[in-house]
Amino acid sequence: MAGSRIVSLGHYQPARILTNDELATMVDTSDEWIRSRVGIRTRHIAAVDESLDEMAGHAARKALAAGGIDASGVDYVIVATCTAIDRSPNIAGRVANRLGLSAPAVIDINVACAGFTHALAAADQAIRAGAATTALVIGAEKMSDFTDWTDRTTCVLVGDGAGAAVLAAAEERQVGPVLWGSVPELSSAVRIEGVGGKFAQDGPSVFRWTTRSLPDIARRACERAGVAPEELAAIVLHQANLRIIDPLAERIGAAGAIVARDVVESGNTSAASIPIALSKLVMRQEIPPGAPVLLFGFGGGLAYAGQVVRCP
Repeated sequence: MAGSRIVSLGHYQPARILTNDELATMVDTSDEWIRSRVGIRTRHIAAVDESLDEMAGHAARKALAAGGIDASGVDYVIVATCTAIDRSPNIAGRVANRLGLSAPAVIDINVACAGFTHALAAADQAIRAGAATTALVIGAEKMSDFTDWTDRTTCVLVGDGAGAAVLAAAEERQVGPVLWGSVPELSSAVRIEGVGGKFAQDGPSVFRWTTRSLPDIARRACERAGVAPEELAAIVLHQANLRIIDPLAERIGAAGAIVARDVVESGNTSAASIPIALSKLVMRQEIPPGAPVLLFGFGGGLAYAGQVVRCP
């Protein structure tokens, strides 16, 4: 096979919805303050006993069901996450066990907010190399486990959830070449460090880098896929902050493209943000099948990765 394609998508978010008004009873903040600075209105927070692999498994089952895919055919599970508590076993192995898979390759990848687009590229490359035929690519995060709920600069941002894609071999390449890289001098700009560490970031540094550098990098990802920005049907960026998403989408030059703004209702779910947002757009049939969509993740590391995919 010459390439791979996204067959189907699925997502899962916990039942509990934490509003800005409720947050205002926990820290010194307000609905107006949060919406004016990051655009978030609500976020989903997992229960204490709701595990990361449980959420990932829910999203994976929905993706398999949406594509009518028999789980027995999955031979590769790759999970993007930065919030796994245990060092071993990995989340991919636990998801495979939950799904009753027989002998898949199971890999976790930690590139924080850029994790899903890195994982998608790795799965695409494995399929094109003949090392896999059907892959589950999952972004899952339980950010609430690593949040300082007394810090209003970070606790207002985060949400929990998972999104999944089923990737399969295809005669024509429908997952474009990845453009990925990092900015090593900003590697500590977004971090969860040390035993018991909490999510922290240098927000101004991240904001300056994304607004100055990312538009050109995203356009280069389009060039690699042979797609002009104005041909894009949709843009799904990491759902970090509405003040980052909207200017970036405009500067990429995709006039008329649908821009995912799931951050408003889901908050920043790190590696889960892109698959959750894309799954919702596809579920609502807002993107025509086969239309080109730019996916672009950026965040901790400071790492980035993006590719143009065809909508399932």
